[in-house]
Amino acid sequence: MATYNKRGYKAPKPKEVEENVENEFEEVVETGDSTTAEVFNALDETANKAEDWVARNQKIILGVVGAIAVVTLGYFFYNKFLVEPQEDKALNDVYLAQTYFNDALTNKQSADSLFTLALNGAEGKLGFLGVADEYSETKTGNLANYYAGMSYLHLKDFQKAEQYLLKFKSDDMLLQATAYGALGDAYSELNKVDDAIAYYKKAAEANENDYTTPRFLNKAAQLALLNNKKEEAHSLFVKIKDNYGNSREATNVDMYIAMTE
Repeated sequence: MATYNKRGYKAPKPKEVEENVENEFEEVVETGDSTTAEVFNALDETANKAEDWVARNQKIILGVVGAIAVVTLGYFFYNKFLVEPQEDKALNDVYLAQTYFNDALTNKQSADSLFTLALNGAEGKLGFLGVADEYSETKTGNLANYYAGMSYLHLKDFQKAEQYLLKFKSDDMLLQATAYGALGDAYSELNKVDDAIAYYKKAAEANENDYTTPRFLNKAAQLALLNNKKEEAHSLFVKIKDNYGNSREATNVDMYIAMTE
């Protein structure tokens, strides 16, 4: 097959093609170098501005860093040389109160006097009230609030039970759930029905399990039913049936569900 060139077209010589490619490459490299230089110049300018800002605000920066260091060291020394020794003293002081409390739970006849000793202390040792007050910054002092509240609950002093149980805070969800439930009991005895139901629900939700959760849900449901809060009682009984059908509280739940429909 014949190949025709357009009129006037002259094929470039190999050397000319090579020179053209070299020229185009040099142009691209020059353009790239220019762009790169602009980028580095911009970075240098930003870095210079940052250095200037640091230089102008050096005192402030050093002050902030120093303050953080002081707070960190202060927290370390506070815990090491104040809280930890206090924790040891609190544990030593609370031991006898804890013994009285445990004895009260197993000795019905002397329970009131033993709970009173647990609260107030004896034999030169502080009771839960003293430990909670004197060692308030310690874990033991916090736990003493729980035991003081529980002691007052057994002694039927529900307002003081509320006072100390509200002070107690714990990462142990089972213990916190028990404290919420005890608050529910205290509010129920004080005829604060809405508060009691709310705390029974908090107790049920704080540590969901097959034992305490249906127990607290049932307490909330029964109290709601007694106070003609049928809709709320119904939803709680249904929750026990649906989620905790094998629990003791679910034994007669169908009857209660029918009563509240």
